[in-house]
Order: sequence, then C-alpha cells, then structure tokens
Amino acid sequence: MCSACGIPAHVPLAEAPAPDQVGAAGSGRFAALRNKECRRYLGGSMLSMMADNIEHVITYWVLWQTFHSPALAGFAVISHWVPFLLFSVYFGGLADRYDCRRVIQAAQALFMAVSVLWGVLFLTGTLSVWAACLLLIAHGLAGALWTPAEQLMLHDFVGSRDLPSAVRLNATARSLGLLLGPVVGSALLLGLHPTAGIFVNTLIYLPLTLFLARTRFTGHVRDAGVQRPRLSLRDAVGVIREVADNPTLVSMIALGGLGSFFIGASLQSAMPIFAQGYGAAAGTAYSVLLFATAAGGVIGGLLLEVTGRIRPTVRTAVVSTLVYGGAMLVFASTHAYPLAVAMLVVGGVANLASMSIGQTLVQLLAPPDKRGRVVGVYGMSANGLRAGSGFTVGLLGAAIGVHWSLALSSLALCVGTVAVLLFTVRAARRGPAPGPNDPTLHVASAPSALG
Repeated sequence: MCSACGIPAHVPLAEAPAPDQVGAAGSGRFAALRNKECRRYLGGSMLSMMADNIEHVITYWVLWQTFHSPALAGFAVISHWVPFLLFSVYFGGLADRYDCRRVIQAAQALFMAVSVLWGVLFLTGTLSVWAACLLLIAHGLAGALWTPAEQLMLHDFVGSRDLPSAVRLNATARSLGLLLGPVVGSALLLGLHPTAGIFVNTLIYLPLTLFLARTRFTGHVRDAGVQRPRLSLRDAVGVIREVADNPTLVSMIALGGLGSFFIGASLQSAMPIFAQGYGAAAGTAYSVLLFATAAGGVIGGLLLEVTGRIRPTVRTAVVSTLVYGGAMLVFASTHAYPLAVAMLVVGGVANLASMSIGQTLVQLLAPPDKRGRVVGVYGMSANGLRAGSGFTVGLLGAAIGVHWSLALSSLALCVGTVAVLLFTVRAARRGPAPGPNDPTLHVASAPSALG
C-alpha cells in the first residue's frame, strides 16, 4: 500500500518515500525539530506570521477609523487572497527555478517595505484610499510569493521521511502566529500608537530574513542534479494539466479548495455577528471565539505530533475535512456559548489536520523538478479560493443571515468532501496507467477501498 495516498493499488517508486517511512511512528514525535535548521526556520516563520497579523490589526483599525468604509474592509480581505489565486503557480515556478532562500527573502523584504510605507503614510497624514489599496495588494503578493518556496525549504530541511512532521509543525507555528498577532498587535496599537507600532512591527520580520542569509539549505539541496527548466508563464500554467492526471493530487487540491471557498477567511470577519448573540458579554465572547479558532490550530498541531497516530493518507484528509465541516455546522446552529467555543476548537484541530495532510501528500507526490509549481496549484486552491468565502458566507449572509449562510456553506463542504471521496475510490478501482511525471506506479489490482 502507498502510505502517501492510502490506495492499496499504488506502489511507490524509488524517489518516493518507502511505505514504512511516511509519517511512521518510527520517525518519532516532533521529528522535524531534530533538524537544527528546521527549528530555526519554524521560529522565524512564526514571528513573520505574527508580524503579518500585527499589521492587519493596526492597519485595519486605522483604515476603519479614517474612512469608515465597509467596501475598503471587504477589499482588504479580497486583496489578501486573490494574489494566491492568480500567482501561486507562477511563484511556485520561481521556487522551482531559483534559490528558495532568496525568494523568501524577497517576500519578507516586500512585507517590511509595506509596513514602512504604512508608517510613513500614518506619520505624514497622507493616507488615501488608493494608497491603502496598493499596499494591501502588495502585502497579499508577498504572502503568495512566500508560500511555495517555504514548502520546498521544509522538504529540503528534513527530507521525505520527516516531511509530515515539518508540515504539521510549520502549520502549528503559523497558527501560533495567528494566535499571538492580535494580542501583540493590540498592545502595540494601544501602547505605542499606530505609527510607532507599525514601524516596530517591521523589525519582527528580520529574524527569518537573517536566518535565510546563513543557512546552507536552498530548497534544492536534496534534489541536487535535478534539471531546473527555464521558467515561463505557459509552462507554469501547464502543470495544472499534469496534476489532473493524478487522482490523489486532484483530491487533495479539491479538499483544500472546498474548505477555503465555503468557509475560508469569512469566519473570522463574521465573528462579531456571532458574538452579538451572547448578549451583554458580546465583547468578551468575540475575543474568546477568535482565541478558540486559533488555539484549535495550535492544539491540533501539538496533538498530531504527540500522538503520531494520524498518518497522511487520503482517508485521514477526508475524515478531517468532514469533521471540520461538521464542527462549523454545529457552531453556526447553536446558541450555547460553551458548545460554540468547543466547536471552534474542534474545527481548528480538524482544519489543521486536513490542510497539513493535503500539503504533505502534494509535496510527496510532486515530481522534484516541478514541486514548487505543484505546491503552487495547491496554494491557488487552498489559499486563493478563500476570497470566494466572501460570497458563500458574506454576501449570502447579508441576504439570509450569517448563521444560515455558514450552516449551508458547512453542509456544502461536507457534501463536496463526500464527492471527493467517491471520486478517489472510483479512480483507485480504475487503476489508471502512470503519467510520465507521476511519482507513483499504478499496478493493476483487484478493486479496493482507500487504505
């Protein structure tokens, strides 16, 4: 059985990890932390993600106080995720072609430049809507540039054997950044004033940038000798057709897109509406609900590492996504505050499990010379489609109420997840022949279910 995709009909080739290696208990708990360079990267990644969210806290507050524009608030969400949708595959091609250290440093430099420019506009009192829109777009581009190169660096640090641990811990570090960002951002906003706070935030990006100047890993050290084709936009987009030939990759990309499109980023923006349902404690409820969402991701990552029982397979990804959709359905339907908090924590755990499993499988199944672009296709779906949640939850919520829109979106996520499961089972029974770049060898066998 192929432990990567969970389909008994698949037998890994030499360059794919052996069945007893992928996520096996033998790799140990927190296996990726044994690598010193990986530890340092994860720490820097957490700080950069925290800085990302600190910037959101400060700039969103200033934009609302200055312009009182719901349209600008909506544009802030869209501009953050649309660059992932439009450029993830191309940026993945950059990661394939060039030194991933420099690609990530370029993204961090863009983050820092945006923060500095915000500070200059605040300091001079020249903030305008058009300038804010340009900076919001630049910030989204920096995030889209960072993501594919980061995944290649994780693979380079630890290799295929400990990649599941590295992806989980990186997702956990990012969740911790999401958790700490609003806390530190609020402290900077209230304690130092928005102008000083945004300038200080620029410095938080430096540890990761400086680490990348020292590490020997480039994102391609373990794939030395693999030919890196010249990058072209046509070639970058063409990888989407190749991905379509691998049912496991299609399934993981579809699962990531379903969660992003139907729930995605709109849950956080709609949280004040849910908090209002708890009466006089609405302010406290809002903070607790936001905390529970991010805490679920941190708890989920730690639990997955400590137990080591959930291995990266299609089945575990499907089950995790179903649990996530179910938890959000209960959250949208209940008026019991303790149950709502519990469902957000459960949903956070399940969402981290689903996304980290999907990211791991995509990397393990991607051809080494096209890993960045395949990761980019996954990012286009799992991150870029978050912009669509503004329609499925936000606009639909304006028509029928946010509780109903989130409940229906969660139900649609569950239905879509079952459809992905049926597609994967049917593909496994057909046993298609391997494509030229498919890292798994499909061997004809009797019909079987997912492992």
